[in-house]
Amino acid sequence: MSRRKLQDRLKLKKVEPVHGEQFNDLLRYVFQVTNSDLQTFGWENREIEKSKLPVLKHADVLGWFDGDKLISQLAVYPFQINMFGRIYEMGGLTGVGTYPEYANMGLMNKLMLQALSHMRERKQSISYLYPYSIPYYRRKGWEIISNKISYEVRDTQLPKPKAVPGNVERVAIDHPHIRLIYERFALHNHGAMLRNELAWEEYLRWDLDEMIAAIYYDGHDQPAGYLLYWVAEEVFHVKEMVHIDEEARIGLWNFISAHFSMITKVKGDIYKNEPLAFLLDDGDITETIAPYYMARIVDLPLFIEQYPFRPTGEDRELVWKVDDPLLDWNQGTFVLTVNAAGEGKLVKGNYAAPAVTTDIQTLSTMLMGYKRPSYLARIGRIQAEEEAIELLEQLIRREKPYFSDYF
Repeated sequence: MSRRKLQDRLKLKKVEPVHGEQFNDLLRYVFQVTNSDLQTFGWENREIEKSKLPVLKHADVLGWFDGDKLISQLAVYPFQINMFGRIYEMGGLTGVGTYPEYANMGLMNKLMLQALSHMRERKQSISYLYPYSIPYYRRKGWEIISNKISYEVRDTQLPKPKAVPGNVERVAIDHPHIRLIYERFALHNHGAMLRNELAWEEYLRWDLDEMIAAIYYDGHDQPAGYLLYWVAEEVFHVKEMVHIDEEARIGLWNFISAHFSMITKVKGDIYKNEPLAFLLDDGDITETIAPYYMARIVDLPLFIEQYPFRPTGEDRELVWKVDDPLLDWNQGTFVLTVNAAGEGKLVKGNYAAPAVTTDIQTLSTMLMGYKRPSYLARIGRIQAEEEAIELLEQLIRREKPYFSDYF
């Protein structure tokens, strides 16, 4: 059969819970999950299929079907993030995959366009994803917005215990205080996701049975930090360390150091641009930095309306030309106005020569605070006069975003 005839018979539609087995099979094929991998985690096919039902019920899952066969798919999770203290609706893109015999037919491009249109309808003005290919998602409008710093600390480099008024208790990983601490943390950290029930299920789904949780309670018996970890073959693995304040951070590291006789090293990840080495007495540790999450602005006018620009005490205006490889509504020339209080508005129209020209990828990473306007201009990602760059430096927030293993 010709590819033209094959393509004509394909149908794009919503993936329902009844397609759970096919959804799982396509994920396993694309991400090369073997039976051996599943046995390592103690999972069976029926368990995976059941575990994915919440996704198929609560997420926006779209797919191409060849008759009754699901052959290409993606899922968008309904999440929220903290953007410089404001709560944004966010579409988390995941589960992306196409069987190879249906590749190079433009199927995923159409799925993404449909998914982004749905995000816009749901007021999800930004989308996150963890990329399997950075170049591929850049071509679709996403850009790097975070790093993951992986660290390895030898037992002899563990910090010496310091006196704190609280104590650590080991608890079940579903202890309610863990979610309470994370919620407090997320509301005070730019870029962090406010994990709903679906997010927590996805976050903990593939963890080993040996996963342990420990909570730091301060001197007033209030939960102020937690660890999710496991110990295997003399290595203390930190899945996540969250702390509200410095006291809790010290208390949790005291707890890790108390494993000195059991372990030879500690391994974990940090999701902000804050290397661990500076905080340790012996900072000669191994740290590896790698790009992590990517994001793209879905609805540029709505995003700008929500964005808390830095107030300058006077009204400012900038004509901006934006290129978006997928979305017509983000494509074109806009006038950005920011009032004295830092409230922005973006209006599309036919304006004079723009003061700033850039693509949606660069705009996304810049407004998220990952890269500064002056740096992006220096490497050619922004075309603008020096005066316009200086204005952007005044208006755009500077805090680095926080990310963890969300989905």
